[in-house]
Amino acid sequence: MNLKKIRTERGLSVPALVQLSGVPRRTIQNIEKNDECKVSTAILLANALEVSLDELCGRNTNE
Repeated sequence: MNLKKIRTERGLSVPALVQLSGVPRRTIQNIEKNDECKVSTAILLANALEVSLDELCGRNTNE
Protein backbone atom coordinates (compact mmCIF):
# COMPACT_ATOMS: atom_id res chain seq x y z
CA MET A 1 0.00 0.00 0.00
CA ASN A 2 1.29 3.43 -0.93
CA LEU A 3 -0.57 5.40 1.74
CA LYS A 4 2.41 6.95 3.50
CA LYS A 5 4.20 7.72 0.21
CA ILE A 6 1.16 9.44 -1.30
CA ARG A 7 0.32 11.27 1.93
CA THR A 8 3.83 12.67 2.30
CA GLU A 9 4.10 13.56 -1.41
CA ARG A 10 1.00 15.71 -0.91
CA GLY A 11 2.51 17.31 2.17
CA LEU A 12 -0.20 15.94 4.46
CA SER A 13 0.29 15.05 8.08
CA VAL A 14 -1.65 12.17 9.62
CA PRO A 15 -3.98 14.63 11.42
CA ALA A 16 -4.65 16.43 8.11
CA LEU A 17 -5.55 13.13 6.45
CA VAL A 18 -7.84 12.32 9.38
CA GLN A 19 -9.69 15.58 8.71
CA LEU A 20 -9.95 14.93 4.97
CA SER A 21 -10.95 11.28 5.14
CA GLY A 22 -12.78 10.81 8.43
CA VAL A 23 -10.58 7.77 9.10
CA PRO A 24 -9.29 7.62 12.70
CA ARG A 25 -5.64 8.49 13.32
CA ARG A 26 -4.86 5.11 14.86
CA THR A 27 -6.31 3.36 11.80
CA ILE A 28 -4.14 5.41 9.43
CA GLN A 29 -1.08 4.71 11.56
CA ASN A 30 -1.86 0.98 11.59
CA ILE A 31 -2.33 0.92 7.81
CA GLU A 32 1.00 2.66 7.28
CA LYS A 33 2.70 0.23 9.67
CA ASN A 34 1.01 -3.05 8.66
CA ASP A 35 0.25 -2.29 5.02
CA GLU A 36 -3.32 -3.60 5.06
CA CYS A 37 -6.84 -2.29 5.54
CA LYS A 38 -10.50 -2.86 4.78
CA VAL A 39 -11.71 -1.98 1.30
CA SER A 40 -14.19 0.53 2.74
CA THR A 41 -11.34 2.34 4.52
CA ALA A 42 -9.19 2.28 1.39
CA ILE A 43 -12.03 3.91 -0.56
CA LEU A 44 -12.28 6.73 1.99
CA LEU A 45 -8.53 7.30 1.87
CA ALA A 46 -8.31 7.14 -1.92
CA ASN A 47 -11.12 9.68 -2.22
CA ALA A 48 -9.48 11.99 0.31
CA LEU A 49 -6.13 11.75 -1.49
CA GLU A 50 -7.78 11.99 -4.93
CA VAL A 51 -6.14 8.81 -6.22
CA SER A 52 -7.49 5.53 -7.56
CA LEU A 53 -7.66 2.43 -5.40
CA ASP A 54 -5.09 0.86 -7.73
CA GLU A 55 -2.67 3.72 -7.09
CA LEU A 56 -3.27 3.62 -3.34
CA CYS A 57 -2.75 -0.13 -3.27
CA GLY A 58 0.43 0.11 -5.32
CA ARG A 59 -0.85 -1.61 -8.43
CA ASN A 60 0.60 -0.62 -11.76
CA THR A 61 -2.36 0.51 -13.90
CA ASN A 62 -0.28 0.31 -17.10
CA GLU A 63 -0.35 -3.50 -17.21
